[in-house]
Amino acid sequence: MTAATPAVRQAKRGATPRSYRDMLAASTARTIRRRQTVSYVMVGLTCLAALIATLPLLFILTRLIQEGASSVSLNFFTKMPKPTGETGGGMANAIVGTGIIIFIASSIGLPVGIGAGLYLAEQRGGRLANIVRFLSDVLNGLPSIVLGIFGWQVLVRPFKHFSALSGGVALAAMMIPLVTRATEEMIRLVPVSMREAALALGYPRWRTSLSVILRTALPGIVTGALMAVARIAGETAPLIFTAFGNPFWSVSPTKPIAALPMQIYTYALSPYDDWHAQAWAGALVLIGLVLAISVAARAATRSRFGLGGD
Repeated sequence: MTAATPAVRQAKRGATPRSYRDMLAASTARTIRRRQTVSYVMVGLTCLAALIATLPLLFILTRLIQEGASSVSLNFFTKMPKPTGETGGGMANAIVGTGIIIFIASSIGLPVGIGAGLYLAEQRGGRLANIVRFLSDVLNGLPSIVLGIFGWQVLVRPFKHFSALSGGVALAAMMIPLVTRATEEMIRLVPVSMREAALALGYPRWRTSLSVILRTALPGIVTGALMAVARIAGETAPLIFTAFGNPFWSVSPTKPIAALPMQIYTYALSPYDDWHAQAWAGALVLIGLVLAISVAARAATRSRFGLGGD
C-alpha cells in the first residue's frame, strides 16, 4: 500500500477542522433560528394577552360613550333630578354627594391607613405588627356588602337613621387596608442609609420616621392613596346600607345623601328610557372620575421615580 504524500496528509488534516467548523456553524444557525421562533411566538402570545386584558375596558368605554355621551350636558352637572315620569334634569345632588362621602372616607381612612402602614414598616418583626398585617389583608379581601352591613349595624341602627357620615365610615373601612399596605411597601423601599444618617445626626426616632422616611416615601404613598380613592369611588353596596340615597339636595353629613353609584343603580332599574339614558351618562362620568384619579396616580408614580433618581 502506497504511503500518503505529505500534501495529501496535510489536506486530510486541514479537512477535519473545516468540516467540524461547518457542522458547528450549522448547529449554531439552527439553534438561533429555533430561539428566534420561540421568541417570536412568546412575544406574540404576550401581546395577545395584553390585548385581551384591555379589550373589556375598551368595550366598556365604547358602550358608555355610545349610550351616555348624548345625555352628558351642563344640565346634567347643575340640575336636580326630575320627578318620576318627567324628562330632563341631572344628577347635581349625586355628584356633590359623592364628593362629600369620598371626603369623609378620606378624612378617616388616609390618616389611619398611613399611620398603620408607618407602624408596620417600623415594627415589621413585632408580634403586634404581624397580627395587624394579617388582619389588614383579611379586611382587604372582605366583600364590600359586608362592610356596608357593618356600617349599618354600628352607625345606622343605633342612631335610627341613614347618613352620609355612616357611608363615609363604611368606605373608610375599605380604604384603610389598601392605604396601610401601600404605605408599608413604600416605606420599605426607602434606603436604610437615610435612616442611619438621620439617627447619626442626632434626630430622635419619631422625628426620623416622620420627617425623613415618610417624606421620602410620600410620592408612593400618594399613589396608593389615590388608588384607594379610585377603589371606593364606584362602590354601591356599602352606600345602600348606610347613605341610602336622597332625591333632594342635601349636603348634611348627618342626613341621607345621594351618590352617583346609587343614582345609577336606581335609574338603571327604572322603567323609564330617560332615566336609563341618565344612568349611562352617570356611569360615563363615574368612570371618567376613576380614570382621572388613575392618571393622577400614574403622575405621582413618575414623580416618585424622578425623586429617587435625584
